Amino acid sequence: MLHLTQFKKLDWNLVISLLLLGGISCLFVHSSSVNFEQYSSSFIIKQFLFYLIGLTIMFGISLLDIEQLKRIGWPFYFLIVALTAGLIVAPESIARTINQAKSWYQIPFLGSLQPSEFLKFAFLIVVSKVIIAHQEKNVRPSYLADFWLLIKIGLIVLPPSLLVYRQPDTGMVMLYMAMILPMIFFSGIHRKLLVVFTAVPLVIISTIVVLYVSFNEFFTEKVLGALSGHQISRIYGWLQPYEYTDSSFQVRQGFMAIGSGEFVGKGYLHNNVYVPEKHTDFIFSTIAEELGFVGGAFVITLLFFVIYRIVLITVVARDPFMTLMGAGISSLLAFQITQNIGMTIGLLPVTGVTLPFLSYGGSSLLSNFMLIGIVMIIHKSYKGYMFKVGD
Repeated sequence: MLHLTQFKKLDWNLVISLLLLGGISCLFVHSSSVNFEQYSSSFIIKQFLFYLIGLTIMFGISLLDIEQLKRIGWPFYFLIVALTAGLIVAPESIARTINQAKSWYQIPFLGSLQPSEFLKFAFLIVVSKVIIAHQEKNVRPSYLADFWLLIKIGLIVLPPSLLVYRQPDTGMVMLYMAMILPMIFFSGIHRKLLVVFTAVPLVIISTIVVLYVSFNEFFTEKVLGALSGHQISRIYGWLQPYEYTDSSFQVRQGFMAIGSGEFVGKGYLHNNVYVPEKHTDFIFSTIAEELGFVGGAFVITLLFFVIYRIVLITVVARDPFMTLMGAGISSLLAFQITQNIGMTIGLLPVTGVTLPFLSYGGSSLLSNFMLIGIVMIIHKSYKGYMFKVGD
């Protein structure tokens, strides 16, 4: 009876959208992996199982209340940080390097586990707790108190982010920032601090652009010199794809596949443009190649409908803790979708960011379902307030 009541409290618009994305994901993960000799078998069965597990985890998290969610925040944070740090010393037998990045634990019979994906869930809860505690303690906060809040958030987020950056996984660090920054903006800190907080990264980015355009030699020696060879090749492959043909191969093949789909596509299973890792980061190239502009536009609309539902649920939430988490989740997914599709069509650099709920990969899919589980808690809470639904 309890579970039936909880099912009724789920946001079924969101659930149905995710089920549609799951069907699309399984179809195109299969299509991406069977037409070329890169892989010995299709990944559709694993992706289907990941989806079932993800939906189960989402429902399990939705059974929690806000106080239970808060209690698991810090223990989960320390566990995932420990696993992330452990990759540094883990032997290749359990954490081998893949595509020049050491980001995964190899688990027998289950596949790989990427701890950095689950840091999103940990950051979301812990940072929200710190912000709410700050608001409760400082009804009329001073500049010093707000500055101390920024320092505490930095101490929570930056050390694990540096561990992830060291793997190297710049794309994941960008996702963390995309989630944390809106939470800081909704934290209620003084506007002047927000202006400074916003101005600093803008000045850094503007300086890098000026150095690249006007002082290219200095940019190459000093700015790019601080990056790894893998990161440098990706940047040049993005900026000058037809000069650095080796590092831009994936990008060029990606937008060739998308362009070849034209308006209505070639039809399902009729993708013939080879793109490395087409079933993971570049799955959108398969969708656009087989379904064309029409299919690609439908998938993008469906993805942003998911974000739209999250925003609607967040807007009516009564609890500031819920509002912070909803803002972080919606911003994270919006950035991730934009970054993934942008890199697929050559507008943004390749960062290894997956397309939410579509790309093949257990850790990414499960971590995103954990975030949707939090959305369901928010939805359940305000439904309870509005309609007095008893358990």
